[in-house]
Amino acid sequence: MRRREFALLMGPSLLVMLGLLVVPLVRTIQWSFQKVEYGSPGDFIGLSNYAQAMSDPRLGRAVFFTLLLTVIVTATILVLGYLIATGMNGLGKLRPYILGAMLVAYVLPNIVGAVSFSWLFDQNFGGAVNYVIQALTGQNILWFTETWPNRIMVIAHTVWHLLPFSMLMILAGLQGVPKELREAALIDGASGRKTHLYVIIPTIRGVLGFVCLITIMDVLRTFDNLIPLSPQADAIGNESIMLYVFDTAFRDGSAQLGLGSAINVLAILLILVCLFPFIRGLLKEAKAKA
Repeated sequence: MRRREFALLMGPSLLVMLGLLVVPLVRTIQWSFQKVEYGSPGDFIGLSNYAQAMSDPRLGRAVFFTLLLTVIVTATILVLGYLIATGMNGLGKLRPYILGAMLVAYVLPNIVGAVSFSWLFDQNFGGAVNYVIQALTGQNILWFTETWPNRIMVIAHTVWHLLPFSMLMILAGLQGVPKELREAALIDGASGRKTHLYVIIPTIRGVLGFVCLITIMDVLRTFDNLIPLSPQADAIGNESIMLYVFDTAFRDGSAQLGLGSAINVLAILLILVCLFPFIRGLLKEAKAKA
């Protein structure tokens, strides 16, 4: 490809990335060292915003909840996604219809899906889950005001929303496994479990790594679904980092944009630390195939 053609193809994308990604990131880092109120220029205050953020116990609670949510959801999605994709891989003509029905949960806007999901647990809207649990156990669980019931509901919704995409990616990986490998394992006397553990999963480890990477990125940015699912997130310790950043930066007439920016920079560093092993593994694999 000639340099002029390369520049014409890449130029618009680079300009959009510069405007929508690099400029806001630079401004966020700049504000994190300033005392900034909306509509006025900031005053340089050094590391005061970072010191205030690190001394706030609310940040620790938000980090703990976000990491807890990330670990449980990622592990659940990898296991369930693999099991469902394996079952789907053996389906015939019904596969497109079942795939289409499952993808509805992923296609729905997150806030719309979260509101609909909350109705299953809200007695004001019928609360089908509450009704079944109360009929079986006689207990009335407070899903929106108690810490662990609320966490279980948020985890269930996040898995419900992200599982279809992960399952679809793993299904594509399973369809790329050569039949010769399965037949060779069968001839060698390997059981179905050993075939999955020692043949199929190592073959699609790149796909599983990609699914893991995307899931971690999505869960670490959890924000809008907590508004209907956890209206008292701060009080019960179920506030995500992104919700904490938004609340800090924009409450009280956006008077703490500097502090919000500092928390945002810390959140970006945390995301990079969580993703570093997966990014390094994907780069190594790509380099080995080159």
